[in-house]
Amino acid sequence: MSTPLVLTLLFCYSASAMVVNDFNQVEQCKNSLYMGTPPRGFTRPTLKKICQFYADKPRYVTLYDPHDRIPVYSAYTFKKTEGDRRVDYPWMYEPQLAEMDGNGNMLPFPTGYLHMKFEDSQAVLDDYSDVVLYERGHLNPDQHQSTPHDRAATYTLTNVVPQIREFNIGPWREYEERIRVRLNNFCRGTAFIVTGVTTTGHAIHRNNQRRVGIPEDMWSAYCCTDYDRNAPHDVRTLFPSHGAMAKNAKEGNSIHEMTVQELEMFLINHVNVDKNLQIFYDNCRAPSPLPVYLQHTI
Repeated sequence: MSTPLVLTLLFCYSASAMVVNDFNQVEQCKNSLYMGTPPRGFTRPTLKKICQFYADKPRYVTLYDPHDRIPVYSAYTFKKTEGDRRVDYPWMYEPQLAEMDGNGNMLPFPTGYLHMKFEDSQAVLDDYSDVVLYERGHLNPDQHQSTPHDRAATYTLTNVVPQIREFNIGPWREYEERIRVRLNNFCRGTAFIVTGVTTTGHAIHRNNQRRVGIPEDMWSAYCCTDYDRNAPHDVRTLFPSHGAMAKNAKEGNSIHEMTVQELEMFLINHVNVDKNLQIFYDNCRAPSPLPVYLQHTI
């Protein structure tokens, strides 16, 4: 086989792989990230980059921790919706965390046996089946998506973490709805959202084995550079970007909204990240338009 053909086949294979070395490997994965750039500073070599494919199309991206079997963050574009939630989608898993073959799509959990190699690489339904305190909490929530396929793609265990039930159905759901209404009403262009967690070592155990890490905190940030400049002043101060964090707990779990820079300082002090952590490229500053005298020269 000639060298050019080898390179071509390798490129085609990597371009279809959903567990990737770089989110930029798959051109459409970049569309989930502001300026096509993932958050900077999450440098642990064991973390896995997942381009979440469903029905042969990339939907969003996730940075996944196979040790804790939870996502570190999911990054997605917000789609305007009426806020209704669907609960009839099947739960899915990511085959390529265990083996690099297939077409790269997430798959519904089978009704029968799932090979141990998949359990080793990620959470499975049995990890949540006998847990009373926790629910499967989305990082990319279905009510921030509009089409049936985009919504279905959020129902993978690589996009959820154990959330205290009272927190999941209370403060965090209220925050997701608040952001939905805010972006629906005042974001004129594309809104990019990154939602993630911090952990401290606690975990769900099954059969006396440590299985799924439990987040201590939930955090989220959005970036929308094309927003309504005529919005009320108290709204305009929340653009182009804003962040929030809260404790994943029964009590003391109120949402604290803050600037993205304040959120980044919190994460630098509470997560194993680089000191140059940056959630959005260039702090979500809109690219400067060309001067008028240059606009017709290119």
